[in-house]
Amino acid sequence: MDDIQRRIEEGVALLRARFAGKMKATPSLADPAPQGEGAPNRHGMPKEPPGQNVFEKREWPVLDLGVETPDVSIDRWRLRVDGAVETPLALSYAELLALPQVEEESDFHCVTGWSILDLRFRGVRLETVLALARPTAEATHLMAHASDGYSTNLPLEEALKPDVLVVHGVDGAPLPRDHGGPVRIVVPQLWAWKGAKWLSRLELLTQDRRGYWEIRGYSNTAYPWRDDRTW
Repeated sequence: MDDIQRRIEEGVALLRARFAGKMKATPSLADPAPQGEGAPNRHGMPKEPPGQNVFEKREWPVLDLGVETPDVSIDRWRLRVDGAVETPLALSYAELLALPQVEEESDFHCVTGWSILDLRFRGVRLETVLALARPTAEATHLMAHASDGYSTNLPLEEALKPDVLVVHGVDGAPLPRDHGGPVRIVVPQLWAWKGAKWLSRLELLTQDRRGYWEIRGYSNTAYPWRDDRTW
């Protein structure tokens, strides 16, 4: 086993031991049903959370801050992982692709009233990246930062779930620039704004700090199946 794989496995084991109980207590896992994280969890349940309309994949809307869309080439892209970590990282695109890759079929729920079902995302589990960085014992949250100045916060019990991905592909193609390419985060069990497009930095925090939309009145917890949209 090479050194990177050993570090990942050791780091993942430590994080799961610390956060497994908190993960199981989150609403998307502890509430009776539905969980709203993809086809396997929809048996006999509505396809979309309350108040949502299902769009076709080809209709995937483009939403952002309204500033110039970042144009970051894969050659220039870097992901910094810092803050409350033992081993700060600066990953290139090639280094991201060298990490263990996964595909997850997930639903995508936007707080503005639409959902897209069964998107097939390809990337690296966020827990893999965090395992390499080794969050300190005091770390409780992370802030995801984007190249356009956007930010959004996540408690680690949500960030470390296995369906939360650092995404570089969707439905067999590279992630389009308009949807956050070359790399974004996808957090299927929460509203989509919790997944930063044009990802540039993961900052580990020792206490919660609200991101761009959270300080503007959006829910800090963002559970779609609880219709959890605003404060």
